[in-house]
Amino acid sequence: KRTMPATLPHPAAQRGMLRDWTYNDYLKLDDDTRYEIINGELLLAPAPSLGHQRVSRDLQYPFIRFTMKHKIGEVLNAPVDVILSPRVIVQPDLVFIHKDRADICKERGVFGAPDIIVEIISPSSIARDRHSKMKLYRKYEVKEYWLVDPANRSVEALRLNDAGGYDLHSSAVGRGRVESAVLHGLRVNIQSIFSTE
Repeated sequence: KRTMPATLPHPAAQRGMLRDWTYNDYLKLDDDTRYEIINGELLLAPAPSLGHQRVSRDLQYPFIRFTMKHKIGEVLNAPVDVILSPRVIVQPDLVFIHKDRADICKERGVFGAPDIIVEIISPSSIARDRHSKMKLYRKYEVKEYWLVDPANRSVEALRLNDAGGYDLHSSAVGRGRVESAVLHGLRVNIQSIFSTE
């Protein structure tokens, strides 16, 4: 997913200047670098590779077409701040917010859990996307979580169950379609998103 390590401590955090970062601290950063805050730790999110950008671009199309056709909500792509709590700010690759929850979309970002989050995996982000972030998305009740793995040409759509865990709703490897549980009727042909990767 990244051309550099997926997350690196901010220099200020390395020096111990701030051990527990919050959204208010985040707003005071005076550079244009992309960061995330995971449980109070400020992490650098380097620019994605071109391959990652192509997969992200081609995945946006079916989401945007579907949501515009049905006037059902809004699709946003990175970089966009998703503020799950004062100590958890993430920048997923793609998010969908249902129109009934449009009030969580503010000028500075999305203040609350999107209905769908999509993360595009790289070798350096596997643990973060499959474990750390998945745990956070369960905690904050993201209804659907997509894991897109260009290296394996696979896509998994996970659905939040009544017990607060994720179940595999739909998946495909190499070819085939992945269906959304939240956006009923949305089917993504995975060959189309990996064709130029």
